[in-house]
Amino acid sequence: MGLRLAARVSVRLVSVRLVSGHDGHRPQTLRVPPRWAPPPTCRSTSSARTTTPASLNPTAFLDAAIDEAELGLAEGGIPIGAVLVHQGKILGRGHNRRVQQGSVVLHGEMDALERAGRQRASVYRECTLYTTLSPCAMCSGTILLYGIPHVVIGENRTFQGEEELLRSRGVNVEVLQDERCIALMTRFIAAQPGLWAEDIGE
Repeated sequence: MGLRLAARVSVRLVSVRLVSGHDGHRPQTLRVPPRWAPPPTCRSTSSARTTTPASLNPTAFLDAAIDEAELGLAEGGIPIGAVLVHQGKILGRGHNRRVQQGSVVLHGEMDALERAGRQRASVYRECTLYTTLSPCAMCSGTILLYGIPHVVIGENRTFQGEEELLRSRGVNVEVLQDERCIALMTRFIAAQPGLWAEDIGE
């Protein structure tokens, strides 16, 4: 009995057709997987850490921090806001709530970290903290404690915190001198000098 072999090769399958020449049986098609084919979602992992939206447009997340600052002011508090960002996503956002909650520690940065919830150390080490005002000694200490490597500051003209301490410990500190942030704090300090002095321990 003679056999004729016809093979068709595609990207995903090899089709082999066995055709009988003399026994009258119908042709049969066998589907055989190729020896190797990359999975459909196979991607290179050589550049796992690529540019994120945060580094492309640092003011996008500052806008969210300013929204928080304005919310705090509307609540009768101090207009300082912050957001904690991981790989282009906001993990936590907050604003100064010392007045609203009678708290001694809830500065904007602390509130954002609290609202982000517990995170692994490896997550903090990939985060950027955006804050409308230069962070004080308390907030800077928390940044160092959790190893947050990048801090973007809206302004430091109305108050300059521990930026040099952060830089000395390897933190990348950017100051944008955003006019909205400057205006918020300038107006607030003029209207509430006593409350502001209390907030910074003076």
